[in-house]
Amino acid sequence: MQPNGTGRGDSYSESSRPAVYLARLISLFAAFFAASLLAACSVVPTSPSVSRFSTPPAPQPASETGNEVALYALDLIGTGYRFGGKNPQAGLDCSGMVSYIYRQAAGISVSGSAADIARRGREIDPKTLRPGDLVFFNTEHKPFSHVAIYIGENRFVHAPSTNGHVRIDRLDNHYYAERYEMARRYFD
Repeated sequence: MQPNGTGRGDSYSESSRPAVYLARLISLFAAFFAASLLAACSVVPTSPSVSRFSTPPAPQPASETGNEVALYALDLIGTGYRFGGKNPQAGLDCSGMVSYIYRQAAGISVSGSAADIARRGREIDPKTLRPGDLVFFNTEHKPFSHVAIYIGENRFVHAPSTNGHVRIDRLDNHYYAERYEMARRYFD
């Protein structure tokens, strides 16, 4: 069963699947549009030493699966953080969030720690990132200690322990740009 847009495990009938997908797609576009308007009103400073993400990756053709993954990720914004958490009701950590979303949205089983997940999929150039790809960071002085879902326009959704909830951050944010390790793709 797939969520009905709440990300909380409610079900819907097969006959409403196209309508739910269309509603999610419209919500995703509305979120991107709103973020673009907000970005026009503010400037996020970037460090001159962080050049890898100072220019967003060129838009890549999005896949239906990648869009579905991005929609699920956006739907979980605000969900509480919990170390070892594997579902939205109990709270999520970074790898639990990725595992939950990939299973629900794409039917792909990825499990284990961020480092375990980083061993699968195929490595991609960050310039080719597209929605649904995973990005990995070294946030605990350990390789691949954090994982997030790329949603486009240099942004990703993740479950950081800091501030205790699922949120959106940017690859060109100084903190994440310095700790970026690699990107991987798990579907075409």
